[in-house]
Amino acid sequence: MFKNHPKGLLAASLANMGERFGFYIMMAILTLFISAKFGLSEDVTGYIYSAFYASIYLLALVGGIIADRTKNYKGTILMGLVVMAIGYLIIAIPTPTPVPSLGLYLAISCLGLGVIAFGNGLFKGNLQALVGQMYDDPIYSKVRDAGFQIFYMFINVGGIFAPFMAVGIRNWWLKTNGFDYNGDLPALCHQYLKEGAAMPQQALDNLQALSGKVSLAGQSFSDIGDFVNSYLDVFSRGFHYAFAAAIVMILVSLVIFVMNKSRFPNPGTKTVVQDGDKQITKEEIKMDAAEIRQRIYALFAVFAVVIFFWMSFHQNGYSLTYFARDYVDLSVINIDLGFTQIKGAEIFQAVNPIFVVLLTPIVMFIFGRLNAKGKEPSAPRKIAIGMGIAASAYIFLMACSMALPGKEALATMDETAKEAMRITPFVMVGMYFILTVAELFISPLGLSFVSKVAPPHLQGVMQGCWLAATAVGNSLLFIGGILYLNVPLWACWLVFVGACAASMITMLAMVKWLERVAK
Repeated sequence: MFKNHPKGLLAASLANMGERFGFYIMMAILTLFISAKFGLSEDVTGYIYSAFYASIYLLALVGGIIADRTKNYKGTILMGLVVMAIGYLIIAIPTPTPVPSLGLYLAISCLGLGVIAFGNGLFKGNLQALVGQMYDDPIYSKVRDAGFQIFYMFINVGGIFAPFMAVGIRNWWLKTNGFDYNGDLPALCHQYLKEGAAMPQQALDNLQALSGKVSLAGQSFSDIGDFVNSYLDVFSRGFHYAFAAAIVMILVSLVIFVMNKSRFPNPGTKTVVQDGDKQITKEEIKMDAAEIRQRIYALFAVFAVVIFFWMSFHQNGYSLTYFARDYVDLSVINIDLGFTQIKGAEIFQAVNPIFVVLLTPIVMFIFGRLNAKGKEPSAPRKIAIGMGIAASAYIFLMACSMALPGKEALATMDETAKEAMRITPFVMVGMYFILTVAELFISPLGLSFVSKVAPPHLQGVMQGCWLAATAVGNSLLFIGGILYLNVPLWACWLVFVGACAASMITMLAMVKWLERVAK
């Protein structure tokens, strides 16, 4: 796979894989952690999730500016890893649940998330710029798209195992303390804390029934309030320990990067490229103002389009996770390891990276054959195709959701009726399969397009802008939560169909111009 690619690609991919492993441990459980620990509703949780996910990518622009100004890309990347480890430590330290002071403890968690976001900003875009420079050498320039697809695949190798580790650690802590997992219980527990015996009778009956179901042998409680406090504390503490595992993976990434630091180019140094019969440095390439403007206009046009893809795609950690928790039959997914059980809505977060790893070689093979025949679509055309595929993913989910009750009706159902209503997990697998194909047409090729088109002196900034565009899309994630709670499910998914379809049409209208600029 790494044949005909720069030697530093494998090391950069492994360093990124370790960091992403830790990151996806956190992202697999973040929204459910916020809801379970603080008792916040899905829409309020969505505001925090959107702000955090947006800041991750927005701060990549800051990281790009810092690296471009200091010309110390490798040092900036290393500092990013250290800062992220500190952020994970802040949210990994166990605190009591229910929290004695909502404002204080929520602020501590948000501080930790902010530190992680800043560290990620120093790391992510600059590592991508570093990989991009490997392909400025004319020997490797023709395999730039393939190189970024490999790099992207390794990101997702870490993402495969992260959700299983996160769920395994949380469920291990539950079992150690005499409990079993149930995704419906934290919300019912917080409802009891707020309303007491005045909560609706059906909700109280569901809480009573589930309390007996999840309490393993030897557990006894003086009353339902005693159970509620104990279950919430153990449930949330398991999440804290899962965040601690992310620190370990960050340290693995740090070691890999330091050991291979000498293999990496530095975008802040002079790089020799071919210009006709002469070899000159990138810094000596003279672009007139008109060409620089055209390149920047082209990049920002693509940035604007992909905003709507990321708004739709990153619902995987938000509304799609809540959908899996509430409507999917999770009882058929239960891997018993003795000391813990792998079950819960979070494990669907592993489906996307599994498909990325499996499908990337296939997509690369197809594009390689097309390239050999001179028929490979350009990167902008691939992005447009990916938008159309993303729209089809939500059409599929919309069709599967037609007969399902909305959230308001779901709250009035007893546990027996809920179990009878739940749909097969293969709906989520099919959804993520289609969405992953779309991702492979958009994300790695977008990185490649940016590294190719960005003016030489703006490599770090433009990679940061690509991530800033992702940040804008992520800042809109809360829309999914609002729709999920307030409209029929099919109508919720229809909004994302429209967003992706409109983006595809816009991209197709710009393809010829973008292809000219990229030459």
